[in-house]
Amino acid sequence: MRMRLRDTLDAMARTLDRTRPALVPMETGRILSVSNGIAHVSGLPGLGYEELVRFLGDILGIAMDLDEEEVGVALLGDHARLRAGEEVERTGRVMDVPVGEALLGRVVDPLGMPLDENGPLRHSGRLPIERPAPAIMDRAPVTEPLQTGIKVIDALIPIGRGQRELIMGDRQTGKTSIAVDTILEQRDKDVICIYCAIGQRSSAVARDNARLREKQPMANTTVVVAGADQAPGLSFIAPYAATSMAEHFMERGRDVLIVYDDLTQHARAYRELSLLLRRPPGREAYPGDIFHLHSRLLERSTHLASGKGGGSLTALPVIATEAENIAAYIPTNLISITDGQIYLSPHLFESGMLPAVDVGRSVSRVGGKAQRPVYRAAAGSLKLAYAQFEELESFARFGTRLDEHTRTVLAHGRRIRACLRQPEGAPVPLEEQVLVLTALMAGLFDPMPEDRMPLAEERVRGSVAALPQAVRERFRSGEAMTDEEQQLVIDICRRSLADVPQRTSGQASP
Repeated sequence: MRMRLRDTLDAMARTLDRTRPALVPMETGRILSVSNGIAHVSGLPGLGYEELVRFLGDILGIAMDLDEEEVGVALLGDHARLRAGEEVERTGRVMDVPVGEALLGRVVDPLGMPLDENGPLRHSGRLPIERPAPAIMDRAPVTEPLQTGIKVIDALIPIGRGQRELIMGDRQTGKTSIAVDTILEQRDKDVICIYCAIGQRSSAVARDNARLREKQPMANTTVVVAGADQAPGLSFIAPYAATSMAEHFMERGRDVLIVYDDLTQHARAYRELSLLLRRPPGREAYPGDIFHLHSRLLERSTHLASGKGGGSLTALPVIATEAENIAAYIPTNLISITDGQIYLSPHLFESGMLPAVDVGRSVSRVGGKAQRPVYRAAAGSLKLAYAQFEELESFARFGTRLDEHTRTVLAHGRRIRACLRQPEGAPVPLEEQVLVLTALMAGLFDPMPEDRMPLAEERVRGSVAALPQAVRERFRSGEAMTDEEQQLVIDICRRSLADVPQRTSGQASP
């Protein structure tokens, strides 16, 4: 009996030795006050800048103001659940997010928590949301194009992989539509897409998600959502979290496209936090480091050198202007940071010119070097011809008598404008774009009545099946077409338009 008792006691002692918990020192403090989106806490003398703290109920916060007596914390959860006097503890780490293939096809919040109904995430690792941008020597030139499927952009404002192209315009001018259509075009291009919705209404985010799922590109897309009804701290960290998710793929040699929709809301969320933390305001009440807020974000988008894997991260930040004022504080900051801008005009939008891209005020400072030679051959003088048309069209409104050359330029310009129209959610493949642009610059559309232009364009796009395989390969390669191939494409386009009614000799040009 004694032997059994001794054996039992020995077994219990060994079990206690194996299960004895390790004592870990923890630094805790107390909440002094709570307001909309921030909290002031005390009793954390060792807390570091941007370190995570944990409140009751697993609500997280980021230390943003370190004073001698108290710490200002940006909350990443509902402030209504917190009370003054409650305990707060240090975590000893900075904010990080899950990364990996498991995020593809998912909708998550900036904390990496799933918002869809597809179960928990099985991520392969975590990365901090704030990471240094790649060094200059680790970068490579932008040499490969990123097809958007939007004719006016691919032809006149081309975007390269690794470029940062700003999309800007007033409210309700189609900025999100261009970004979503670009994501739709990547479904067969082996490009990972990250769509970051910042401060958007839930209905707008749900509509965009529905468009993405309808076209079946969600297998290569991750959606990061920080809603307008959530804490401003979540809107603040959202683009940084999305960029870390994208960098995971870029560092493994993949091509990634990230859309920030939009950085106006991001700047406003940071302004709200800064004013609540009583930081001194500057121009338009923004804090003094508002430029650094976006520059440190967008500098992470680049094309890596081959020694670093050769991956790329292309950024399409969206910014909202007010009353067409592109010289406002935040727009001018972002114009100076990015490699070009696509400006959407409300006047073009109201006149039915969709997408409402103002070609004269839009520019791509890098993508032209990555544009395929077939585009340069088909649309080399298109931008100049369109600019001349717009100038003459403004002059013609005065009712002056026009000579024959001016009427020809106006008629050709109207055909250009008709060809650049494109409905939402209908990206045009590369081969069809080249055929339409070639027919346009060859003057094949000029005899067509303007109301017949949609039919004529449809016929030209349908003739892509008549292209020899060698010519199609030339379209996608980095080589220019020969004169014989160029003439072959023009002949195919001309035959496709043979049965489209044209203007009679006595019919006036519109």
